[in-house]
Amino acid sequence: MVDFSRTIAFLPQFLAGAGVTVTVSALGFALGTVIGFGLLACRRSRWRAVRLVGAVYTSFIRGTPLIVQIFVVYYVLPGLVGIDLPPLLAGVLALSFNSAAFVAEILRAGLTRIPNGQYEAAKALGLKPAVTWLKVILPQLFRIVTPPMVNEFTMLVKASSILSVITVVELTRTTQNIMNVTYRPVDAFAVAAVLYFIMLSACSLLVRRLERRSEGTRA
Repeated sequence: MVDFSRTIAFLPQFLAGAGVTVTVSALGFALGTVIGFGLLACRRSRWRAVRLVGAVYTSFIRGTPLIVQIFVVYYVLPGLVGIDLPPLLAGVLALSFNSAAFVAEILRAGLTRIPNGQYEAAKALGLKPAVTWLKVILPQLFRIVTPPMVNEFTMLVKASSILSVITVVELTRTTQNIMNVTYRPVDAFAVAAVLYFIMLSACSLLVRRLERRSEGTRA
C-alpha cells in the first residue's frame, strides 16, 4: 500500500538532492559551453590537424555512453594526472566533457544559419574579424542557438542521475539513501519523479518562451 507519510518527512533531503542536481548540471553546462566554443574553433581552424582533433573528440564523446565517460574521469583520469578527484568534481567534469561535444555541434549548426553576406558586409565595412564576431555574428548566433542550448541543459539534468554511480549525492542518490531507510522504494522514487518533472517542465517552459521570443524577433 502506498503511504507517503514516512517518505514526505524526508522532503528537505529530497530538495537538497534536487539542488545538487541543478548545481552539477549548471556547472557542467557552463564549463561544457566554454569547451564547446573551443571545439568550434578547432573545427573551423585552418590547420587540418586541429580540425581533426575537434572532429575526433566530438565523435568519440557522442559515440560512447556517458556512464563510461564518468568512470574514465573518476577512476582513470586521477591515475593519469596524479590527483584524486572528489566525486562531485569528477561528476561536473564528466558532464562538461560530454556536454561540450553536443554544444559544439549546436554552435556549428547555428553558424550555418547565418548568411555569408553578414561576413561579407562586415568585411566591406572594414571591420576586423574579432569585431565582426563580437558585434555581428555572436549576437545572431546566441539568438539562434538559445532554444537548443536550453534543451541540452535539460538533457544534462536527466543525465546527472547517472552520477549516483560514483556516489554524488544528487537527487537519484538521495532517493536511494532514503529508500534504504524507509524501505518504501515506490514512495521514494515517486517523489523523485515529481521533482524531476518539475525541474524539466521549467526548462521546457523556458524553451517555449525563448522560441516564441525568437520568432517574434525574426518577424
